Formats: sequence, C-alpha cells, structure tokens
Amino acid sequence: MSRISVRGIAVASATAVTTVGAVVGVASGSEPTAAAAQPVADATSLDTIVDGQQTNAQVASLTEQVQSQQAAADAAAKQAAEQAARKKAAADAAKKKAEAEAKAEKEKQEAASRDEQRQSLSTLSSGDYSVAGIQAMAQQIIGNEAQYECFSWIVSHESGWNYQATNASSGAYGLVQALPGSKMASAGADWRTNPATQIKWGLGYMNDRYHSPCGAQQFWEANGWY
Repeated sequence: MSRISVRGIAVASATAVTTVGAVVGVASGSEPTAAAAQPVADATSLDTIVDGQQTNAQVASLTEQVQSQQAAADAAAKQAAEQAARKKAAADAAKKKAEAEAKAEKEKQEAASRDEQRQSLSTLSSGDYSVAGIQAMAQQIIGNEAQYECFSWIVSHESGWNYQATNASSGAYGLVQALPGSKMASAGADWRTNPATQIKWGLGYMNDRYHSPCGAQQFWEANGWY
C-alpha cells in the first residue's frame, strides 16, 4: 500500500472514530468535545465561502449590466445631440437663404420703384401746371394717401400750391417754400420752373428731417414752421 493510500485510510479512520465518539458521548449524556464539533464548523465555513462567491458573481453581473446600460445611454445621447446639431444647422442655413432672398427681392422692388419714380418725374415735368395738375403730380409721386394729405396740408399753408410763390421777406421759394430756393437744385436743375422737382425735393426734406410728411405737419402745427 502506498503512502497516499495509508494517509487516506488514516484520515477516514480518524473521522469515523471522531463521529462514533460524538455519538457515544451524546448517548452517555456527556458534552461533545471540540474535536467532535470541528467537522460541522468546517461545513459551515464552506457554505459561507460558496455564498460569498455567488454574491460576488451577482454583483459583478449587475455592475456589468449597469455599465452596459450607461454606455448605451451615452451613445443615444450623443446621437441625439448630433441630430439636433444637424437640424439646427439646416434651419440656420434655410433662414439665411430666406433672408438673402427677401433682401434681394426688396432691393429689386426698390430699384423698380426708383425707376418708376424717375419715369413719373420725367413724364410729369411737361404736364399740367394748374393747381389740380400739380396736386395730381404730388399724389402720384408720394403714393401713400395719408402722407399725401399731410404734404398737401403743408403746401396749402406755405404756398397755396403756387410753384412760383416767393416770400418777399425771406426769399423762400416754391411749393414747399424752400429757404433758400436753390436748395431744391439737389433734386433737379429745373427747380424754379418744374413743380415735380419741387415736390420731389420737399418730400425728401420732410422724410429726412421729420421721418414723413405727417411728422412735418405735426411739427408745423406745434411751431408754425417746419
């Protein structure tokens, strides 16, 4: 018999003897010895170790799940942020395009309006110079009915729609009584004889100084001049 086999028999024998002794001791009413209780303690320790290993495995599994879920959440958040950024960039580009188109259209309309105004002035320069004819010129040049009414109010008070009216004391001249009259040369060299040129200059003056003919009328009513 080999040494290993002998040791195994010895251990088995010792265990058997210990177990028998424990049974005999219980039967005789004596307390089990420490040696008799040892196998029970060893079995409890083994169960504790197994339970601890299972707990560690469960914790590791839960940790892995949490990490996986967090990674998925981070990836989803990143994707959502990228989509939002792309949408914003597209919206900004569309807005800029719309603004550029609107600006181009406005410039086109303004250019057409200027051309129409120049054409109207050219046509009106040889038109009817009666009061009614000059008033028709003013309506056509100004366009806005409310602003025309304010312009007409001022001209009626300043010159009575006489495009050759001259203030004997100050030298103010024309429909809107420009002082000096030569100021109206900025609107045309024919400012002395062309009511359309005077209307154009007067409208520009009121817009520049009072923002509109109605603004000029409000100032005139408050101060007696404009």
